[in-house]
Amino acid sequence: MNKTNPEQAIKELTMVLMYLTRFNESDRFGSSLDITWKGYDFNIINELDDEDYIRQGKHRSKSVAITEEGLKLSQSLLNKYNISDWE
Repeated sequence: MNKTNPEQAIKELTMVLMYLTRFNESDRFGSSLDITWKGYDFNIINELDDEDYIRQGKHRSKSVAITEEGLKLSQSLLNKYNISDWE
């Protein structure tokens, strides 16, 4: 198995943590997306937003929405790191 470099691992594991701590709040971001708190490195948050895995919203509030692509990425990362999803 190839090792993941530290910078990539931080980004991937941030996405996993956001996925695992998500909750649903309808219409906050204009649709029914899963929401998570953003107590993570802002550079990584910005990268994930730029890559359309999350959305920060117009006012860059304390929470972000996880996009459909972000959900797919998170689920594949759970498999990569051998982490169980919520049942």
